[in-house]
Amino acid sequence: MNTKKMEKDYLLHKWLNNEATPEELEQLKADPEYASYVQIATASSNFGVPKMDSEANFEAISNQLKPVHQLHKPNIFSIVWKVAAVFAVLLSSYYYISMLDTSVKTEIAQTKTFALPDNSEVVLNAGSQITYNKKNWSDSRELSLDGEAYFKVKKGNKFSVKTVEGIVSVLGTQFNVFARDGFFEVSCYEGLVSVAFNDTLVKVPAGSKIQIENGKLAINEATENASPIWLANESNFENAPLPIVLKEVERQYPVKVNLEDIDSEKRFTGSFTHENLDLALKAICEPLQLNYKINKNGVVSIHAKNSK
Repeated sequence: MNTKKMEKDYLLHKWLNNEATPEELEQLKADPEYASYVQIATASSNFGVPKMDSEANFEAISNQLKPVHQLHKPNIFSIVWKVAAVFAVLLSSYYYISMLDTSVKTEIAQTKTFALPDNSEVVLNAGSQITYNKKNWSDSRELSLDGEAYFKVKKGNKFSVKTVEGIVSVLGTQFNVFARDGFFEVSCYEGLVSVAFNDTLVKVPAGSKIQIENGKLAINEATENASPIWLANESNFENAPLPIVLKEVERQYPVKVNLEDIDSEKRFTGSFTHENLDLALKAICEPLQLNYKINKNGVVSIHAKNSK
């Protein structure tokens, strides 16, 4: 760095701080730039530090801050009420579900064996449905049947099977009920069965059966079998209308049966197998002098032998 410049800066520093000696002051005045030094010193002497209003500044900063909300402590009573409400909803749902009926249903060619709440046994034939209420079962052993079922009832209070054709009541026994399309048949295999229909009450003892057609008693006689033969995959009918028999074919096989120019009043007595459609149709058609034909879509056409 230039030595003269350093000396000059040093003298200037002392002058600005009023520490320069007369000799040093004369030396500065001899400098051509002395006049500009004087102007700078005069201007800077008017500078001052601004005053600080601490209270006003604090208030301004406080107004800019967002208020912080205090967290409220949870109300214990509010929590209890909410929990109680949830439990109330759950209990109501449970009660509603428990009061709903239970249904057991079978499809085509399907049978199903199951136990009722009192361990009474039910075997449900194809295309049938039973409905009952588990909740009230101990007070009222009552169920509804649409179709055919075999029952082995545990002894106890009255056991009732309700159908659209009539009501079957027992205390403890084994029996079969068939109720479809105005055709109502009850067979008793053990104990005693009461059958109510159209303001009529009939007692059916073990080894007997009754058949009711369109609300009228048609058959009341002994049964030849110790249990329903449909449990052995056969359907049996005695003097039954042909349409009733063919509807049962449709329940045991995935087919649709059409009668072509045949008297629907024809009656059938006999049985057919559930294991071979051809054999089943022959067992029905041959005694009645009928022919049948099965097309590729599973439709069975039945017509008289002398027809084309």
